[in-house]
Amino acid sequence: MPRVVGVDIPNNKRLDIALTYVYGVGRTTSKQVCAELDLDPGMAARDLTEEQITNLATHLEKKYVIEGQLRRQTAAAIARLRDIGSYRGLRHRRGLPVRGQRTRTNARGRKGPKKTVAGKKSVKGMK
Repeated sequence: MPRVVGVDIPNNKRLDIALTYVYGVGRTTSKQVCAELDLDPGMAARDLTEEQITNLATHLEKKYVIEGQLRRQTAAAIARLRDIGSYRGLRHRRGLPVRGQRTRTNARGRKGPKKTVAGKKSVKGMK
């Protein structure tokens, strides 16, 4: 497996897909990188030479914010929102959806698995 910027990219996948395994590189960015370095996006990642891998790594590090640096930037932005006490920071702190989505139903990905709460007995059950 070729190692690019500390990430093992899969051997058997196309180069433009394999590059998306790097955090911060999506399909569009991977295609742009392939075009800029004159690499065939359809070639398998295992066919890259050592020289091409080093060129790829240096190009990605120079031109794009990726991996650890991008993760730190994202975490710092969220911490800033929490510290200034904004509404978005409060939603992050409580683990609820941040961008206005409903929470009465759905939002399970953000809230986690359902926690059942013992409800009131219904009027029918009291009779």
